[in-house]
Amino acid sequence: PAALMLFAAGNGTRMRPLTETVPKPLIEVAGKPLLAHAMDQVATMPNLRVVANAHYKADQIEAYFAGSDVVVNRESPDLLDTGGGLRNALPLLGDGPVFTMNTDAVWLGPSPLDCLARAWDPVRMDALLLGIPLDRAHGHAGHGDFSADPDGRAARGPGLIYSGVQILSTKELLEIEGSVFSLNALWDRLLVRQRVFIQPYPGQWCDVGRPENIAVAEAMLRGGDV
Repeated sequence: PAALMLFAAGNGTRMRPLTETVPKPLIEVAGKPLLAHAMDQVATMPNLRVVANAHYKADQIEAYFAGSDVVVNRESPDLLDTGGGLRNALPLLGDGPVFTMNTDAVWLGPSPLDCLARAWDPVRMDALLLGIPLDRAHGHAGHGDFSADPDGRAARGPGLIYSGVQILSTKELLEIEGSVFSLNALWDRLLVRQRVFIQPYPGQWCDVGRPENIAVAEAMLRGGDV
């Protein structure tokens, strides 16, 4: 992929009261905003074109990226959800497959983008998700989102937690009705055709979706008890 979509537009409801003054991607973990943690992963692929969407407190997202190569695509008046937001950004991302990355997690280990790029096979795949084994996931309850067969082909069900990072072919986005929709709508179409694969991540990952998870993430990054 030549481009990456950073999802930075959400209302941050689960992170209140912290998000009353800043958007969730600018909440700090270990002394720097979540967006900086995301961009640390992007830095392993310096030639990527990066687009970030923005809606809630969009001025702050735009100010954060001012002077950088990242293009901020403001969603207004409505928040478009992940699928709608990605489709809205396609003119900026281009026609080929893209990385997408949520901005509410931190990583300890190899670059998630590198892990996916090495495993991507467009002949077999229209989506390659990065999954977190339950024993490598912090700040996240549940039994996982996708299982994988021996070839890595994904099905919904217990197994791996979706990390928020994937490579995705975007051509079918244009066929989905409505302007506001989740990427689940696209995955459902691709799962029927067995075109979704999932790759386990070999490092540690922490979901920073709630205020109490900030301390969990910081402990993980220190290599301490979590």
